[in-house]
Amino acid sequence: MGIPTAAVFGADTGGRLRDATALAAATEIRPKANSEMALFGIYEISKILSTPARLEITLSNVVNVLTSFLRMRRGMIVVLDDPGDIEIVAAAGWTRQGDVRAIDSLPRAVIDRIVVTATPLVVHDVVNDPLFAEAKGLVAAERDVRVSFLGVPIKADAKVVGTLSIDRVWDGNTQFRIDEDLRFLSMVANLAGQTVRLHRILAADRQRLLDERGALEKALGNELERRVRVPSPKVEGIVGESEAVKRVLATIAVVAKSNSTVLLRGESGTGKELFARAIHDLSPRKHKPFVKLNCAALPESVLESELFGHEKGSFTGAIGQRAGRFEMAHGGTLLLDEIGEISPAFQAKLLRVLQEGEFERVGGNKTLKVDVRLVCATNKNLEEAVAKGEFRADLYYRINVVPVFLPPLRERPGDIPHLARAFVERFNAENGRHLTLAASGMEMLERCYFPGNVRELENCVRRTATLAHGDEITAADFACHGGNCLSALLWKSAPKAPVAPDPIDQLASGVVAVAPTPARAAPPAVVPALPGEGFTVAVPEIPPGLCEHAADPSCPALGGRPSERDRLIDAMERSGWVQAKAARLLGLTPRQIGYALKKHDIELKRF
Repeated sequence: MGIPTAAVFGADTGGRLRDATALAAATEIRPKANSEMALFGIYEISKILSTPARLEITLSNVVNVLTSFLRMRRGMIVVLDDPGDIEIVAAAGWTRQGDVRAIDSLPRAVIDRIVVTATPLVVHDVVNDPLFAEAKGLVAAERDVRVSFLGVPIKADAKVVGTLSIDRVWDGNTQFRIDEDLRFLSMVANLAGQTVRLHRILAADRQRLLDERGALEKALGNELERRVRVPSPKVEGIVGESEAVKRVLATIAVVAKSNSTVLLRGESGTGKELFARAIHDLSPRKHKPFVKLNCAALPESVLESELFGHEKGSFTGAIGQRAGRFEMAHGGTLLLDEIGEISPAFQAKLLRVLQEGEFERVGGNKTLKVDVRLVCATNKNLEEAVAKGEFRADLYYRINVVPVFLPPLRERPGDIPHLARAFVERFNAENGRHLTLAASGMEMLERCYFPGNVRELENCVRRTATLAHGDEITAADFACHGGNCLSALLWKSAPKAPVAPDPIDQLASGVVAVAPTPARAAPPAVVPALPGEGFTVAVPEIPPGLCEHAADPSCPALGGRPSERDRLIDAMERSGWVQAKAARLLGLTPRQIGYALKKHDIELKRF
């Protein structure tokens, strides 16, 4: 018979064996639990990083969610710009006290150590470490506590662009898993680095498009400033002698010479398709195809096949290979009408084609590359759609390179007689009639409002010509004469919209609006444009939260209203006279900051 283990090793040895067995089991379970927790944490953080938002908001959300997966007291992400200055600080667990900021608890020597070595840094006791000599009072407010620091570099393309760090209060009864925490932080830093890289690529691409648009606007402004009288090009289908139409045609004549993307904007019925055709006919691509597609007329699944084509058998009914509109327009021009109506999912697919000029057919794996000049058209307020998250901002900047605003018919009443006669002649040619428009009939048309613009005018003329009894169309032939105009009843019963400035009208009138900065920002103050530029820049008021000196009488928080020059100088001084940083502070572009500095004759300081 076997001897009991407890009898061999003593009475209490069996208890120690049981404790050792339990410890071994816990040791086997703990790595599995830790790995599952880390995997879940990476999943949650990746969801945050893939959500469209401003970079500083995204990084702040990442730091906040770290508290759920690490035993940390405070966390911080610091992003550096190209010169090495601090650009973004996202912190969690920090309570602001007076003028002390979260970044003050992380000495620059610590950041430089991580950036230069590109390796993690662990400090077991920050109070006794010389690196934290300047900030030990902020990191460890109580003398009887021991605070540890863990920091890892954030890399993008093998270059350190920032740091991710946490600190925690040391507990002597707890064995910290420093190696595991460093691995977890390194994975989070790698994801954050890729996000920073993508945001910078997007910002650079957006700035390039804005610069290209600015160069075209400047070229057009200089041409108008020199008052060079160039005859308006004659375009088939476009009728009008008003200055508004001549300005649009003159703009199109300049824009058509390049391959830049054009966004035609205006109310429904203003003839966006005709002006798109004019851009093609006046361009070097006029001998190549002009292909058009109404994005609002097709569901998303059919729209993808129409634009990109499909392979045989890719879906039910695909009995053969079919080229899409992009292939059909190779070397020519593609018009995407009603582009503001496409779904957010399809916007991402379209963005790749616009950026790279390549795509795959539906059901295919061969990458096709095309050379297409894109013209988009919409009557939707895209700025409002971007603010609501209904339209991607990156796609907006991609298609809004050269916006052309088409005037509504109410702004060109002198063109109504020319358009009416043209529509009567077209009706005669199609129906073999010889109708003419009497003076009374013309007066009737000129008194109408036509909210549906040129399309409504054409419909009115065709309806009246069809029902006319003689060879002359008089006032009595029009439905308005007897009060039977269905269009008038439609617009009369339509709900009245609140009187408010339309962003599209503001842009068309020469005011460039700037997207709102934080929620507390005051309304923008308009700064007049420089001579010859043709537009103005909206400079927002400095939010109260950006006032560093509460005793400053010019601070908006105290009711003061600093002048435009003072706001610009204040922003430049707080950004070290770096225009790009001052632009971010004021919610402007660097180009707009440059214009404002020139206007107020502010001399740049060089360090």
